[in-house]
Amino acid sequence: MDATLHSPPWTCPFCALLCDRFGVAQGETLTPAGTSCPRAARALAQFGGAPSSATPAVNGQPVAAQTALDTAAQWLARARQPLFGGMVTDVAGARALYRVANACGAIVDHAHGRALMHGLTAMQDRGAFTTTLAEIRNRADLMVCIGSSPSTRYPEFFSRCAVGGETGGVGPAPRTVVFLGCEIDAALAQRAGVETLAVPLQGDLYDTVATLNALLAGKSLRAPADPALAALVERMLAADYTAIVWIPADLPGTHATLLVEGFDRLLKTLNRMRRAGGLALGGDDGGASVNQTLTWLSGLPLRTGVHRSGLEHAPQRYDTARLLADRDVDALVWVASFGADLPPPRTALPTIVLGHPGLAATCTDREGPTVFVPVSTPGIGSAGHLFRADGGVVLPLTPVYADTLPTVAAFAGQLGAKLASCKENAA
Repeated sequence: MDATLHSPPWTCPFCALLCDRFGVAQGETLTPAGTSCPRAARALAQFGGAPSSATPAVNGQPVAAQTALDTAAQWLARARQPLFGGMVTDVAGARALYRVANACGAIVDHAHGRALMHGLTAMQDRGAFTTTLAEIRNRADLMVCIGSSPSTRYPEFFSRCAVGGETGGVGPAPRTVVFLGCEIDAALAQRAGVETLAVPLQGDLYDTVATLNALLAGKSLRAPADPALAALVERMLAADYTAIVWIPADLPGTHATLLVEGFDRLLKTLNRMRRAGGLALGGDDGGASVNQTLTWLSGLPLRTGVHRSGLEHAPQRYDTARLLADRDVDALVWVASFGADLPPPRTALPTIVLGHPGLAATCTDREGPTVFVPVSTPGIGSAGHLFRADGGVVLPLTPVYADTLPTVAAFAGQLGAKLASCKENAA
């Protein structure tokens, strides 16, 4: 029989919503207790009911922890331009890795850096009106979901925002949820107290957002607008509080930053007359936390090179895939502590992987020399902290059990000390 290992409050680290309304049950693997969230179930299934006994390896051969540390430090000491990629860790891990990046002049990117850059670049250029889960829950009588339904990637989103069902009297009633360019969420359509409707695109998403901005600003159009879009604008003007929600990873095209700028223009126009805010649902796998941490420590976000000559932020050039394809780096540190779903990219470069034990097999069969160090997952085998998707809250992660593996922060601290020793010996 399964036994409950951890009852609420336990914060789930496996998506950027950081839900803290359910616990964890012990069996052959871990399972969520008190929720039907498929994302949590898939993530917890990667962890056994007891701590892992995984060991470090160099080029697929098991080695002592000290040997793995020494090898990793030697590779970094020889590297002229290392890349710290993946960066799937918590706040403490990001802080420790940034210190190592400083010591070796590394470029830092996240596994979801491309999606994160859409919003960051738009904010740098134009500014933004943002909102939070609590603000949506308490105030938003109109929610406009653009491009995709939030529940496709974040199954608990509508429940977290008290949309439909048992809301306990929280927030406005009734609410209206508009799905622009995507299908109505089937589960939401069956809930009481919420009106749902789908609005098709007029052209592609870029054309549609441009048309909405023109209509909202009262500008004339060359061709008549779709009546459904005109009706949506009227709803937005009549609402007390409009929340515009999108998932950066689902935005189409190579210029999705322009879409985010279009969303921001909608919000700015609305806020001249009503109240409105935008919520970008992203920053999974520690992406939001690492970005916040690096910005606090350096003044610049992800995709920044911590060079010996100074800091350089280059959101296009410092893309992991581009750097590897162009051979602009000569060593890779890949961090993936939350699961085995983000293996290191294929490369012949010397690669140091700080990862979930499930990545051991992947790291055995690689083209280039590889050090693999299994690390603890924050919220499973060790404590930690993460920023929520809306950026306004940092939540503590309570471990389910005491792990035998080092945390990313602990190993990075040892790596930094060893790297300094290697450089002193070489001087």
